[in-house]
Amino acid sequence: MSRRLPSPCPNTSPTRRRLLQCLSGAPLLALTLAPTARGSSPARVVCVGGALTETVYALGAQAQLVGVDTTSNFPTAARQLPSVGYARQLSSEGLLALAPTRVLATEDAGPPAVLRQLEQAGVPLTVLPANKRFEGVVQRVQRMGELLGRREAAQALAQQLSTQWQATRARVAGRSAPAPRVLFVMSHGPSQMMVSGRATSADAVLAYAGARNVVQGFEGYKPLTPEALIAAQPDVLLLTEQGYQAMGGHDGALQLPGLAQTPAGRHGRVLAMETMYLLGFGPRLPAAVAELDARLHSAMQGQRP
Repeated sequence: MSRRLPSPCPNTSPTRRRLLQCLSGAPLLALTLAPTARGSSPARVVCVGGALTETVYALGAQAQLVGVDTTSNFPTAARQLPSVGYARQLSSEGLLALAPTRVLATEDAGPPAVLRQLEQAGVPLTVLPANKRFEGVVQRVQRMGELLGRREAAQALAQQLSTQWQATRARVAGRSAPAPRVLFVMSHGPSQMMVSGRATSADAVLAYAGARNVVQGFEGYKPLTPEALIAAQPDVLLLTEQGYQAMGGHDGALQLPGLAQTPAGRHGRVLAMETMYLLGFGPRLPAAVAELDARLHSAMQGQRP
């Protein structure tokens, strides 16, 4: 279901309109921006980043949300909000049309010129560090609690997450079997497959789940080749749910060139998890790591994952 932006209001001040026209170089847009003095005006928050949107809901501050990006798919209610598009391809017009009083974004948000335009238009912008660690999740929760006026809720959520995290870490540490060798593949289609190296969300999540990322020769993502797949010899192939479906499911994934010559291919060990759940480093991180650990364990035991 497509999301529609609300119709812009015609009562924008001339000063703001001239500024927006200068910034965008586009035809004049009639926009209503938040007044400089916030006072008792209700907060209008736009979140760019699915994990941030999840955090807003976890803090009980969803009434402040007026827009999200396309990665904001959880909880389901977030999908009903107006969309500002893909996080890396934002437009100042789309954002300002929602008259935000604050924009919360991850470090992936861009392009930089659009973020500068937001600040020049007087919209408070907060870019939160990625920090692909559990500690980073807690820090973002606490910072967002401050920004959204939900400090007590943030403190309670941080404590809840810490308790869940301790239980997850204890469960992973209790495994006696050797760490499974896992290859994570990010795929948007059969011809667009990237393998995850070091310093990625996938690399961090695999380590937390007691697994070994078999690709350690580089940082970030690189195209997957049959030769690299065979050389890696993964025990398990891990995909996002979106990539898994694009490949044609379990049987389609097993047709990857070279996979049949690996333990993962010979034993049919292919796992898939929803992208933001697995890689988002939001409030669901303890649950995601616990589920990944359990599914890897089941796969290595010969059970259909």
